[in-house]
Amino acid sequence: MANTKQARKRARQAEKRRQLNVSQRSELRSHIRKVVRALRAGDKSAAQAAYTAAVPVIDRMAGRNIIHSNAASRYKSRLNTRVKNLA
Repeated sequence: MANTKQARKRARQAEKRRQLNVSQRSELRSHIRKVVRALRAGDKSAAQAAYTAAVPVIDRMAGRNIIHSNAASRYKSRLNTRVKNLA
């Protein structure tokens, strides 16, 4: 346990930041999941709409360092390829 006033404050801040990060990561995963569900259903228009909604969220999370920028690019690239290849 933190002993000094400063250390207690830093522990509070770290917990608050952790909870925010968890929430934002969950939002990111939800958007990615919506695209994947539409792809599995074979609905190209729904997949395209979900992908269009997911891209700004992915970019925002990369900007906030929730995920690495290369990971964001990888997510977008792989999802876009799957949407394009949907018959």
